[in-house]
Amino acid sequence: MSGTTTAAALRRRAAGAGANRWVVLVVLCVSLLLVAVDATVLHVAVPAVTEDLRPGALELLWIVDAYPLVCASLLILFGTLGDRIGRRRVLLLGYALFGVASGTAALADNAQVLIVARALLGVGGAMIMPATLSILRQVFPDRRERALAIGVWSAVAAVGAAVGPLLGGFLLEHFWWGSVFLVNIPLMLVSLPVGWILLPESKGDDDGPWDVAGALTAAAGLFAVVLGVKRLGGGAADVWTVLPLLVGAGLLTAFVRRQRRRAHPLVDLRMFARPAFSTSVGCIVLAMLALVGLELIAAQYLQLVLGLSPLETGLRLLPLTIAAMAAGLAGARMLRRFGPRRMVCSGFCLTAAAVVVLTAMGGQDNAPLLLTGFVLLGFGLETTLFGAYESMLSEAPPDRAGGAAAIGETSYQLGAGIGIALLGSVMNAAYAPGLTGIPGVSAAASAAASHSLGEAYEVADRLGGPAGTALRHAARHSFVHGLHVTLLVSAGLLLLGAAMALRLPRVMQCEPPAVQLPAPREATERRVSELKV
Repeated sequence: MSGTTTAAALRRRAAGAGANRWVVLVVLCVSLLLVAVDATVLHVAVPAVTEDLRPGALELLWIVDAYPLVCASLLILFGTLGDRIGRRRVLLLGYALFGVASGTAALADNAQVLIVARALLGVGGAMIMPATLSILRQVFPDRRERALAIGVWSAVAAVGAAVGPLLGGFLLEHFWWGSVFLVNIPLMLVSLPVGWILLPESKGDDDGPWDVAGALTAAAGLFAVVLGVKRLGGGAADVWTVLPLLVGAGLLTAFVRRQRRRAHPLVDLRMFARPAFSTSVGCIVLAMLALVGLELIAAQYLQLVLGLSPLETGLRLLPLTIAAMAAGLAGARMLRRFGPRRMVCSGFCLTAAAVVVLTAMGGQDNAPLLLTGFVLLGFGLETTLFGAYESMLSEAPPDRAGGAAAIGETSYQLGAGIGIALLGSVMNAAYAPGLTGIPGVSAAASAAASHSLGEAYEVADRLGGPAGTALRHAARHSFVHGLHVTLLVSAGLLLLGAAMALRLPRVMQCEPPAVQLPAPREATERRVSELKV
C-alpha cells in the first residue's frame, strides 16, 4: 500500500507538483480561447478600420495577415524555448505581451502602428498556443485523462473561432473598432496572476545549448512559406509569390540538415520516424486544408448567392461549431472505444460524406440541407483533428512536448493556408470559364467579373439593363458550379486522409505514465519507511 501511494505521489509531482489538473485545464482553455478569438475577431472590423485609418491596399493586407503570419512562423521557436526555460514562463510572458499589444492595437491612430501591434499579437499568440498544449501533456500523464482534456481543449478552440466574428459584430454595434482588441486586456490582467499561482512549471531536458541559429532559421523559413502560400491563395502568381516559397523551402531544408547534425537538436526529427506521429501531422494538414477552404467558400455562398447578412451567415455556420464542440467532448470516449485508426479514418469519411451532401446546394436556399451538411462537417472534422492531435502528442516524449505541440500548431496553420490557396485556385478555375461569351458583355467586363463573384456583381451593377442581369445570373450559376467542383476535390482529399489514417495504431495504448526516478537518498529513505510499515 505504501509503495502504491508513493508511486502515485511521484506521478502527481511529475504532473505538476500536485497542482489540480482540472483547474489547470480551465486556465489553459481560457488562454487558448483568447488566441482563437483574436484570430477571427478583426474580420468584421475591417470596414470600420478602413474608414477610420484609411490604409492603402498593401497596408490593409498586412493589418489582416500580420497576426497569422508572425504567429505561424514563431510557433517552433517558442515551443522549443518553453521546453528549455520553462513552459509556464513562456506562457506568462505571452500573456503580458498579448495584453500590451492589444492596448496598442486598440489605440492605434494610423495603419503602421496597427500593423506593428498585430505582429506583436502574433508573437504573443505563438508563445501561448504551444505552451497550452505542452503543459496539458505534462499535467495529464495518464492517456485516458489526457484524451478527455484534449477534447475539451479542442472544443474551446472551435468555440473561439466561431465566437470571434459574433463578438466583433456585437462590439462594433456599440463601440468603436478598437474595442475588439481592448476586450483582451481585462482577461489578460486576470490570467497573469491566476496562471502564476495555479499553473505548474515544467521543462524538458536542458542538456546542451539551445540552438538559437536553428530557431531563427526555422522562423524565417516558415514566415516565407506562409507568406508565399497566402499570396498564392489571394490569386497572385508573380515573382513575389514564387520567391518567398523558394526562399522558405531553402531555409527549412537548411534547418532540417542542421538538426540532423546536432547532438542536441532543437526539434527531434526522429519523432517523424514514428508512423503514428508523422501520420498524425499529415492528417492535421489535410483536415485543415479541407476545413478552411470550405468555410471560406461557404461564407461567400451564403452571403453572395443566398443574400444573407454577415450575422445570418454566422448563425447558419453555428451548427458546424456546435457539432465540433460535441465531437471534442465525446472524443475521449470514442478514442477508447474505437482506437486512433478507426476514429480518424471514420472522421475523414464522415467529413467526405458531408461534403458530398453539400454538393446538392443550388441557387436557392435549402436550410435543412445546409444544417445537415454543416453538422456532419463539424462533427467529422473535429473527430479527425481530435484523434490526430491526441495521437501526435502521445507519441512525443514528455521532454519534447513543446516542440511536438509547435509542430502540430504549425501543421494546423500551414494546412489552413494551403487550403485557401489550393481550393481557391480550384474554385477560380471552375468559375471563370462560365463568364465568357455573355451577350452584351465585353471581354474586358467578363475578365473583371471572372476574378470573384463580388466583382461580378459590381460589374453587373455598372452595366445595368439586360446585359447586367445576364452577367449576374451567369456569375451566380458559375459560382455554384465552381462550388460543386471544389466540394468534390475536397472529398477526394478527405478520402486520401482516410487512407493515410490507416497507418495509425489500431488501439489506444494506455501505458502507465512515466515517473521521474527519485534520487538515491530519497529512494533509500522510502525503502526504509516501507520496511517499517
